[in-house]
Amino acid sequence: MFYEIVATLVSAFVGAGLVLALNKLTGGRLPKWAMPVGAGLAMIVTTVATEYAWYDRTKEILPEGMTVVMEVENKSLYRPWTYVVPFVERFVALDEQSLRTHQAQPALRMVDLLFMGRWSAPERMVVLGNCDTGQRAPLIDAVEFDASGQVKGVDWVKVPEDDAILAAICKLEVTS
Repeated sequence: MFYEIVATLVSAFVGAGLVLALNKLTGGRLPKWAMPVGAGLAMIVTTVATEYAWYDRTKEILPEGMTVVMEVENKSLYRPWTYVVPFVERFVALDEQSLRTHQAQPALRMVDLLFMGRWSAPERMVVLGNCDTGQRAPLIDAVEFDASGQVKGVDWVKVPEDDAILAAICKLEVTS
C-alpha cells in the first residue's frame, strides 16, 4: 500500500509536469487551473490502474499449490467505470497441499482456504467438504473427530451444485 501511495504522488508530479511542458509549448496559453487538473487526473488514473492490477499481482505471488477458486468482482456508484469493467476486490484460494482425508471417510475432505481482500488482511480457514452430500462446513474449536473419521459438532451448510469451493475440494486427488 505504501508503494501505491508513492506511485500516486509521483504520478501527480508527472501529470503536473506534462501540463507545464504543454503550457511552455503553447506559449503559456493554458489556464492556471490546468496544472492541478493534470495532477489530479494523473492521480485518478494511477489509483484506478492499481485497483485493477491488484488481483493479478496478488495471484502471481501465491505459493505453489494455491489455486484461486472464487473471485468477487466489485461495481459501485462512486466508481462508474466499474459498471463497464468490474474489478476483482477479493478472492478465495485453496491450498491443494493441505488436503487431509480419513481412509474410512474418503468423501470427507479437509482443506485450508485463504481469503484475500483488497483492503483487508489475509485470513486462513480450515473447511471440511462432504463430496457425497454436497455440503461444506468451516471447522471451529468445537468440532471433534473420532477414530472412524466421523465428525461431531459440525454445522454443515448445503451448497448449490455449482459451488466453486466444494467443486475444487472434490476435484483434488487423494494420495495415500
